[in-house]
Amino acid sequence: MKKPPFTVSAKAISMIAEISALLERHSILMEKYSLRLRKSNKIKTIHSSLAIEGNNLSEKQVSDILNGKKVVAPLREILEVKNAIKAYDSFQKYDPFSISDLLKAHSEMMKSLVSEAGKFRSGGVGVFDDDKAVHIAPPAEMVSELIENLFDWLKNSEDHPLIKSCVFHYEFEFIHPFADGNGRMGRLWQSLILSKFNPLFQYLPVETMVYNNQQNYYEAINDSSAKNDSGIFVDFMLGEILKTLKLHQTSQSGRVNGRLNGRVNDVLEFIRTNQGANTNDIAKALNIPVRTLSRYLKSLSEFIEFRGAPKNGGYFLK
Repeated sequence: MKKPPFTVSAKAISMIAEISALLERHSILMEKYSLRLRKSNKIKTIHSSLAIEGNNLSEKQVSDILNGKKVVAPLREILEVKNAIKAYDSFQKYDPFSISDLLKAHSEMMKSLVSEAGKFRSGGVGVFDDDKAVHIAPPAEMVSELIENLFDWLKNSEDHPLIKSCVFHYEFEFIHPFADGNGRMGRLWQSLILSKFNPLFQYLPVETMVYNNQQNYYEAINDSSAKNDSGIFVDFMLGEILKTLKLHQTSQSGRVNGRLNGRVNDVLEFIRTNQGANTNDIAKALNIPVRTLSRYLKSLSEFIEFRGAPKNGGYFLK
């Protein structure tokens, strides 16, 4: 078993302990909303993962396609959504340690979008920023062996599942085993690994975490590649998981503990879907007095921040 190069930092160990405590503390609360959350998060997950790859459909359009409604949009973008729906419908059937299931998932995700759907690439690929090569993947003839080694380590390593999920995600993107669809498959597979570790991760998808923080995501990948150590990416992803857990805790507590917390959650959800909204935008949309809204915004300071000038700035998720 060949171990990928990564360093487990003291920060990572601390975050694992905090994540584990939060998972245990809020499992009953989150399971209470499982049926509603499952469908809601499927829409958010599919929208987030495809939007990262340049799909321009909105969450509402993704929801309409999921519900069988007609959507006027480019055929490729509609097909991407339909394929993703099929892949995520099979989510619980996939074995995270099975290469054949990985290929099956890629076949469903990329059907009619690429000629090598469900097959490892036969040629070279790279990641480019305009004309500049950011990453040149290993040669095609090495892909099968590299993936076999990665899955062998994933299955047999005694490292913590949280660590393994992050390292796998990074190494998968480094190998870039497919001609296309590597980003969405890497995010899908980390979500799968995490959900097998704890079912609560069905409602905390990696895809949405990355969508909300794309720039830092790519920087963490590039910095890890430069140091040949995915520890940087591990720290980044564990931080996103921890932040999302805390955010979800606040959201679900708001739905349980009464109107005040419920309205705080409404504000948080509005900012999540309307990044950059200012105080007047939020107050008008949610019919909340500005003075009351100011208290709500202050209570959410752990999760949101104000950016820009006082007169024309707005609120964003941290």
